[in-house]
Amino acid sequence: MKEQAFTVATPCPQSAAIPFWKRILDLVCIVAALPFVAPLMAIIAILIKTISRGPALFKQDRIGYLGSTFKCFKFRTMKIDSSVGAHQNYLKDLIQCERAMTKMDLIGDSRLFPLASFLRATGLDELPQILNVLRGEMSLVGPRPCLPYEYENHLPWQKRRFHTLPGITGLWQVSGKNKTTFNEMINLDISYIANRSL
Repeated sequence: MKEQAFTVATPCPQSAAIPFWKRILDLVCIVAALPFVAPLMAIIAILIKTISRGPALFKQDRIGYLGSTFKCFKFRTMKIDSSVGAHQNYLKDLIQCERAMTKMDLIGDSRLFPLASFLRATGLDELPQILNVLRGEMSLVGPRPCLPYEYENHLPWQKRRFHTLPGITGLWQVSGKNKTTFNEMINLDISYIANRSL
């Protein structure tokens, strides 16, 4: 990947409000997309139930606006009772070593069941997060909500990425995603907050 220059964006005030237009836009887009998204979600849920023992959906604690915790919905892609220890260590290494944030999927993750890699690679496992958007916990566009143990490894300046609602997709995803380093991701998230527009 060609090296890019990333600079720390202007800090956002802790009391920065979420623009009203952003909420309206989220709701309008979800209502418009629901006739197409709902059948797709039903098919994915049936496939997961057919392939793997356990529920099709799962919820997980994530860090959102201003560091608050909420339950994030996803399609399940792991076998029941999978350990998170390996992921914690892998993530901590990515944060500290400044190398591209490749997913564990690419190096082989035995916790995944068949079909899971496809769902993750296409982002279809994230579709249930439209429920989080409807509940006001997320937006369609914004920084990805991180796990609590990832949040604990953020430096104070990096926590500025939580000065807006987390999103299903965002600037980082369309600017290199897993080809970027952790700090490049943080700077893209902060840049989005400073420059977001309709």
